[in-house]
Parts: sequence; C-alpha cells; structure tokens
Amino acid sequence: MLPLSLLCCRKPYTPPAITGNASNLVVQGVINAGADSTTITLSRTVKVLSANTSNPVLHATVAVESDQDVSYPLTETNNGNYVSAGLNLDKTHTYRLNIKTTNNQQYQSDFVPVVVTPAIDSVGYNILNTPADTGIQIYANAHDPANNVKYYRWDYSEAWEFHSKFISFYVSNGTTLAVRTQAQNVNTCYTNDVSSNIVLGSTAKLKQAVVSQKPIIFIPSTSEKIEAEYSILLHQYALTADAYNFWVSLKTNTEQLGSIFDAQPSQLTGNIHCISNPSEAVIGYVSACTVSSKRIFILNAKLPAWVPVYPYACSKPYCNFINVPPFCIDTVHPGSSSFNAELVGLPSASVDDGLPPSRGDELPAYIFVVPRECGDCTIRGSVKPPPFWK
Repeated sequence: MLPLSLLCCRKPYTPPAITGNASNLVVQGVINAGADSTTITLSRTVKVLSANTSNPVLHATVAVESDQDVSYPLTETNNGNYVSAGLNLDKTHTYRLNIKTTNNQQYQSDFVPVVVTPAIDSVGYNILNTPADTGIQIYANAHDPANNVKYYRWDYSEAWEFHSKFISFYVSNGTTLAVRTQAQNVNTCYTNDVSSNIVLGSTAKLKQAVVSQKPIIFIPSTSEKIEAEYSILLHQYALTADAYNFWVSLKTNTEQLGSIFDAQPSQLTGNIHCISNPSEAVIGYVSACTVSSKRIFILNAKLPAWVPVYPYACSKPYCNFINVPPFCIDTVHPGSSSFNAELVGLPSASVDDGLPPSRGDELPAYIFVVPRECGDCTIRGSVKPPPFWK
C-alpha cells in the first residue's frame, strides 16, 4: 500500500504579494547636517521573480526642508541618486524631505531632529584562524563623551588590489606577437564595493555609551580582497530610538528570515508618507545627523600566508610556439573565430617557471594560452588605483 503522502497532489502556490502589481517607493539616505554631501536614492520595489533587480526613480524633485520653511534642493545625478553639497544645517532645528515624482505624486517625511554623531575612535581587525572561521574580522570602536547617543548604524565602502591568476607577458592581435610593455599591464587591478548588510549597535542597556569592537565585516582568508592590499572607509551614523527600531525591523525582514526558528516578518513603519495618496505605502526612514568616517588599510604582508581562491577555474593549456599564434589559439579553442585569450610566454620548455623573457625583447620558444579572465584583470577592475590609494 502506498503511503498517503504519495497519493496527495501538490500544487505550486504563488502568494498575492508576488503576483500583485504594487510598486512602492523606496527612499534611502540620510540628511547629512554637516559639511559632507547628502545623497538620497529613490527607487521602486520589484517583484521577487522579476529579472530586473533595479528600478530607479528618475527626474524627481527632491529637497530638504527646515521647520523655518527654508528649502535645500538636491540635484539628480544618476541611477535615482539626488545629491546636495554640504548643508551645514543649524542643529537646533528639525528637518524633513520633500519628494515630487514625474507623475505628480508627492511624498514627505516627518520632521526629525539633528543628532550629532560621535567620532569613530578606531577601526581595526582581528585575525581568526579556527576551524569555523578563518579570515579577518573588521571592527569599530566608538563612544559618546556626553552619554547622549545610544543608537548607531554603520555602512562602508571598500576597495582592494587584486591580480589575475596568470601574468600576461605578451600581446597579440591574432597574427603577430609582441612583448607587453609596463603601460600595457593587465595583471594588477583595483576594484571596489559598498556594504549591503545592515550593521546596528546600541548602548542603551550599558552604563556607559561605549561601543567596543563592534563587528563590521568578516573577510574569509580565501578572498581576493586581502591577497595584496585592502581598504575600508567606515561611516558611522547616530540614530534616534525610532530610527533604530525601523532599522532593526528592516534587518529582521531582509537578513534574518529563512527558517521556522527565525523572527517572522513584520510591517515596516517608516516616517515617509505619500501625501497625495495616503493609502500608498512608502518604504524608508529619513534621519538627520552628522556623519563620522574613518579609513584604514590592511596589507597582506601583515596577514598569515593565506592563498586566495580565484573566481574562475584557470588551467594552463600549453602550446609549442612553432607556428603563428592563431594556430595555437585554434588548438586550445577549436573553431574560435575571435582572439579572446591572453598569451603568457615562457623562456624555455619549463612551462612551470611562469617567468618573463630574460633577454630583452626576445620572443619565447614556448607559450601557453589561458582564457582572458585568467590573464587580464581589467575585465573585473581598473589598472588605475583609486585617488586615496597608498
């Protein structure tokens, strides 16, 4: 007799939230009351199953307004970003955000006070080398001498130097082969990223308003980020209790769901409203504060001898340089009609040396060919270092 479970029909269920057409406004950003710029990002929600993950709101009118009816307009840049230079706001007043979209929908946040963010005392890292975690844990320290600020949020931008798996010593147009000059280097590159996780902290239950070694980001030992040099620029924001509670709910709804033991989704109650259509839900919480920042650099030489794992499977197909390069390329990539590989020359038949020519511009007797992503780092980064790079 078949078990009852095998006789039951199972049908896919698509919740109404997925099939609905709702496209809610999402407002991201902080009114920076200090000398640094203010950036507000506007977008709209997309369906979970949608192939399009980005839906910026373009050509809107955005301004910061004070409780004294003074307006500070923001300028649209790109991808739904609206920016203002340093506002240097009077910290004794309250401020809100006004938004008008191209379809004449008007949105407004509640007036909020300016919170002065304490300085970041330090940013550091611990080397972890346990079976569970091997890598570096970056942390932050901060305190409020006045013991007023109880709630914090952090985000960051990071940049790092990385290398291609193999060094390309030669360039070719598919017919001729020449020694690659230093200006044609495609082995050392730089790239960057921004935080996507929500990092929060509270000292409300502590006797002193001290943040000690708050974990910011963990970088595994195998990451390319720390194979040479890594930099992180940390931003610290002071929050009101209401703003902190919003971010806690957002973190729970976006990062801590997935099992029956996790907290259940909750309604996000922000401080932004559609005043032209009060029934329309808006996602976001606009705070006003000064922002504290600190950058550090981490050198691979100060870390254990960890070996990075490259994002591509890079093998070494060999080719005897007897005929012109196209013959070799066709041998490795049969039927290839375009030259899309990097040539790594070797001075002798010892294909494991991986050394450049040792006698001026003499071309090698042997080469091997690798896919471009294994010998050219510029498909993932830039050979030009960031302006702040040491």
